[in-house]
Amino acid sequence: MFRFLIRRAIGALVILLIISVITFVLFYIAPRDPARAACGKVCTPETLALVKHNLGIDDSLPVQFWHWLQGVFVGREYQSFGNCPAPCLGYSFHNREPVLGTIIDRFPTTLSLSIGSAFVFVIFGVGTGMIAAVKQGKALDKIASSASLIGSSMQIYIVGVVAMYYLADQWHILSRPKEVPFTEDPAGWFSGLLLPWLVLALIFTANYTRMARSQLVETLSEDYVRTARAKGLSRRTVFFRFAWRGAMGPIVTIFGLDIGVLLGGAIITEKTFGLHGIGALSIKAVADNDLPLLLGVVLVAAGAIVVFNIIVDAVYALIDPRVRLA
Repeated sequence: MFRFLIRRAIGALVILLIISVITFVLFYIAPRDPARAACGKVCTPETLALVKHNLGIDDSLPVQFWHWLQGVFVGREYQSFGNCPAPCLGYSFHNREPVLGTIIDRFPTTLSLSIGSAFVFVIFGVGTGMIAAVKQGKALDKIASSASLIGSSMQIYIVGVVAMYYLADQWHILSRPKEVPFTEDPAGWFSGLLLPWLVLALIFTANYTRMARSQLVETLSEDYVRTARAKGLSRRTVFFRFAWRGAMGPIVTIFGLDIGVLLGGAIITEKTFGLHGIGALSIKAVADNDLPLLLGVVLVAAGAIVVFNIIVDAVYALIDPRVRLA
């Protein structure tokens, strides 16, 4: 296991390095110049050159990338901003603040949104799929399958607006979304994020219902499950000890990818409900043509996906004894 984790960690670093290079290249293909935007309306060539030097973008692209990479490991000195200690992801061109500090300030909102919605859609999605698999071909199975198909066809920017209008503004069943730190007011934190959790979970719940049902139906027809039944084991024991465990592999894979993507920023959900997380920050970085901020957000999102992929591979060995990590 240790050798596997070391090998995957090295691979993850290589992947993040490649992603950072691609982000750099794509940014400089764009026609907009961040230095000209920061220079103001009256901008002479001399002033523009000074702004580029102060921002650290007057060198060639490989040199700029090398300086940024050095900052990540050993820190960096900026003409305009001063010293940036490691790990330094640079300073935002737009708000003149450290990128890492900005991401850390926004991350609790994204983390709360991701963990809360994941808890809801895993419990309800997998639970509904299990019931549908047990009641295969019956009315409950058909209702669950139809509901999951409708749910997966919904769009967050439609469901979110409708739910906020009726549930929060008209019927006052739920509170309007707001960002309250968990450490200051747990009840306010819960009530402020409950509506986004439910809306975001609605889409994912449908996918997990269909996935859990299909995997369990297939696993229940396997020979080893039939053998367990023939030995006289109870239906509950056969289902949870053999069928459920064998069907969890693909579900764990999808969950690892989904939680990694959510931690990288639920862009549509955050924009719909006015939450200021990583997703909203990525939109701001693109709109402002802010390379350091954009690169930092991309690396956080990519890092979350890579880390959870490694965790999923490790969990495989715990779920399925046939899997061995070399």
